[in-house]
Amino acid sequence: MLTVGASIQSREVIHEILPTGALQCNCSVFGDENTREAIVIDPGDGTDLVRLQQVLDAHALKVKAIIITHAHIDHIGAAAKLKASTGAPVYMNSNDKTLYDHIDMQAQWLNMRVPAQTEIDVDARDGSTLTCGATELTLIHTPGHTQGSLCVLVPSEQLLIAGDTLFRDSVGRTDLPGGDHRMLLGSIKDKLLTLPAETRVIPGHGDETTIGRECEHNPFLQGL
Repeated sequence: MLTVGASIQSREVIHEILPTGALQCNCSVFGDENTREAIVIDPGDGTDLVRLQQVLDAHALKVKAIIITHAHIDHIGAAAKLKASTGAPVYMNSNDKTLYDHIDMQAQWLNMRVPAQTEIDVDARDGSTLTCGATELTLIHTPGHTQGSLCVLVPSEQLLIAGDTLFRDSVGRTDLPGGDHRMLLGSIKDKLLTLPAETRVIPGHGDETTIGRECEHNPFLQGL
């Protein structure tokens, strides 16, 4: 089992997982060894952009897209700076626009600096796909933690980037604005637990797991 913070390279696929920022958000960098294209998922709160750039430089990768799983500051705070430095468009589900518009309030709750903001270039809708070289990534809308929460499925790698929807032995909190516990469990049941049991899950924070393990051991999912 991969420990978060390690890297994977299979065939032409590069995948680096970088815990970033004060809340250690798991930023994923996907790259293609042939095209040197990269997609960054959840660049964090902006305090670790130097380390992120070092990962990109180490593999000579050029960022073609930035995907935000949801608009909490610890996942999206660095988006504006990363877009400015790479020119890559930002993908986010439009249901989280209001949450992003009030990122100053989020910063106040966490006693953090208010980050620069950017226009969202693409509405990341359920079922949309992006490619990184020969690898296809599919966006899955999983509302509950926030109204616009997304997961990113990489079928060829049997891999799910789960944002803050699903964790090892837990699920995303729903006591913040936009949270809905019943909706969250419905998203997990209908869209994630239908994936193959061996699908590896990289949560928004903490260590990875699998769909099968969470079906068996996650106390929040028993009886779904």
